[in-house]
This record gives sequence, C-alpha cells and structure tokens, in this order.
Amino acid sequence: MLYDRILVKYGELTVKGKNKYTFIKHTIKTIKEKCKKFPKLEFISHYERFYIMLNGEPHDKVIHALNHVFGLHSYSLSAKCKTDLEKIKELALKIVKEEIKEKTTFKVETKRADKRFPMTSIEVSKNVAAHVLRNTEHLIVDVKNPQVTLQVEIRNEGTYISTKEIKGLGGLPVGIDGNGLLMLSGGIDSPVAGFLMQKRGVALDVIHFSSPPYTSISSKQKVIDLAEKLAYYQHHDKIKVYDVPFTKLQKAIYENCPKSYAITIMRRMMYRIAQSVALKNGNLILANGENVGQVASQTLHSMYAINAVTTMPIIRPVATMDKLEIIKLARKIGTYDISIRPYEDCCTVFIPENPVTRPELEKCIEYENKFSYQQLIDECIQSIDVISVEAGSPLQLVTDDEINHLF
Repeated sequence: MLYDRILVKYGELTVKGKNKYTFIKHTIKTIKEKCKKFPKLEFISHYERFYIMLNGEPHDKVIHALNHVFGLHSYSLSAKCKTDLEKIKELALKIVKEEIKEKTTFKVETKRADKRFPMTSIEVSKNVAAHVLRNTEHLIVDVKNPQVTLQVEIRNEGTYISTKEIKGLGGLPVGIDGNGLLMLSGGIDSPVAGFLMQKRGVALDVIHFSSPPYTSISSKQKVIDLAEKLAYYQHHDKIKVYDVPFTKLQKAIYENCPKSYAITIMRRMMYRIAQSVALKNGNLILANGENVGQVASQTLHSMYAINAVTTMPIIRPVATMDKLEIIKLARKIGTYDISIRPYEDCCTVFIPENPVTRPELEKCIEYENKFSYQQLIDECIQSIDVISVEAGSPLQLVTDDEINHLF
C-alpha cells in the first residue's frame, strides 16, 4: 500500500489561544496511549499537524483507536513526496490507480500552506487532474459533487496526498478538565450523557444504584456493559463503577413516605450518596441523563426539589435533547442495544402509579424527617461494590446465551 502515515488534524483545540499547546499535548498523550498496542508506530508533531508513521502496522486498527480519541477534527491516510510538481503528479496517479477501480467522478483539492511554492492551489489542482485523466480511463472530473476527492496538501516539509478524510470526534481530550461522577441508570439517556461529558474533556467514574433481589444480576450486567462502552474513551481504557446496594434505604422510603413522593425522595437520597462518593474520590461534578419533562422526576419542579440536597454542580448533557436525538447518538456509540435489554433498574421497579410532578421542597424535608435516613445512607456507602471495567474485556456476570434468550 502506498500510504505510509496518518495525518491527524486537531479541531477546536487550535482556537484555544495561549492554552492551545496544553490541549494539544494532552491530545497527543491520549493518542499514544490508545495506540500503545502498535509498537512500530512513530509519532511526529509538526506545528498544528500530527503524523503517525505506520511502519507496517495495520492502518484500519490504528484508525479504530483514533475513533475513540476526543479533540481530533479529522485524520487521513496519506503518502508523502517531495514538493515538486512532477513528483506530486506521479504519486497522485499511483494512489488513484490503487484506490479507485471503477468508473468514478473525482476532483483534486489543493491546500498550499507553503507559499514559497510558485504555483497557486488552483494551478496545482488543474495540473494533477489533467495528469490523472490522461493516464486513466474510468475517471470523470466533477468539481461540485465528486465521489472521490484527491487531497493535496503542500507544506514546508513536503507534500501529502490522500483520498479519504475520516471525521474525528471533535471536542476536548478526556481528562483535560478533571473528573466527574456519572449517575448511570442502565437506560438510554445516561450513557449518552456520559459520552457527551467525555467529549467536553471530563474523565468519568460511574455510580449505579442496585436493589437486589428486586433488580436482577442481569440489570447489573447491563450497567457494566454500558460502562465498558464508555471505557473506550477513557485514559488506559478503564472506568470505575461504584455499585450502591440501595434496597434497604429504598424500602424505608416506601414505608415512611407517601407513594406519590417516593421517587422524589429516592432521587434526593441518590444525590446525597453520589455527592459523598464524588467528594471522597476527587470528582468535581455530578452528571446524569436527566431530560427536562421526560418523566415525573425530571420536571423543573422535581429537579428543583431533588437538586436541593447537593452543593456540587450537576451537569445534564441531554436535558434539552429530543428523545430521537438521544437514541441516534446511543446507536452511534454502541449503547442502545444494551440499554434496551428488558431489565429494570431500581427507579422503575418501585415507580408509583401517580408520582408527584410538582413536589414541594418543604414536604420532602417533612417526609424525610420521619425516618433515620442518614444512617441508611452511611450503610449504603460502606457497602459499595467497586468494579473496575476495562474496554474490550468487561466483567461477565451473565452469559451471552442468557442475554440472547430474552430476545
């Protein structure tokens, strides 16, 4: 194959002003971490471009690794030649003959970063296109809607040619802005919220609330599998899951509080526990998949009453998204099919018929004072099961046959 390198282009990082190179350095560190399985790779940083020299490593697997790195605008399989028109034409023709086997429309697009080169971008494009057309029979020029764009980039150190630019994830490198704790329910919304937090540079830990025997081991498997999908975007491909045994506290809520307020009180307890875990482990924010108006606990009145128990910032990345938007993103990141497995979490198992949608904060406090909830919270925290989940090798609690049996 003619391609010997991958040209990586940064996205939003390049407009970060004085902090730009801090962000770029962090992104490069992440790229190297994701590509550590490929020992032959060489990495070259040049101004605002980053080159990965393949040296025989499989380009498709390297690109798969880059697909999990935030902070990248795009990356292209590229070949390099000297900045000489004849050399450029020669390499362009070789690439076209190797890459394009059928009748296709194409155009040549040139970017001339090295202004010392005597020809304009348009002149280079015309010369290269004419040379390709003269020496092939299956190509047709279409400058408006080409099926293939042959990209020529003339830079100080040489000229790079490619035919395919792969769109990156954008965003900021994970961890550049600290750590957050994601409240992961097992539904569709919360893993998407986690992905969007990672896209803004936040590394994640995960907290989940289990209520055995009312929630099954399969429900816990869902959460581990969802966390594993998010782990692909983390440093070292790992994510930590805090599984909170919530049964005793949840039963106390239903025994001491009106059923209509049970979900509201339950969520307030979850926030208290999540904040305690976050503060202990250095997480700066909490995040969840709440979506305004979607269910009773996510009305503005409910959010106000529930949020009152914590002083930590709460980020809700999908709060204003349509459900179909969330589902589309869930499919893209591979969490949707896991989320729709028919296992209920502790929120849905005990949901009352008529939950209050406009809870009053004073009544929440009144009902909570009817039982010793702080002692139960302390018991929950002391009994947390901490699970380390690694991308590509999640903890298997339930066999694939047991999961597939349900569909």
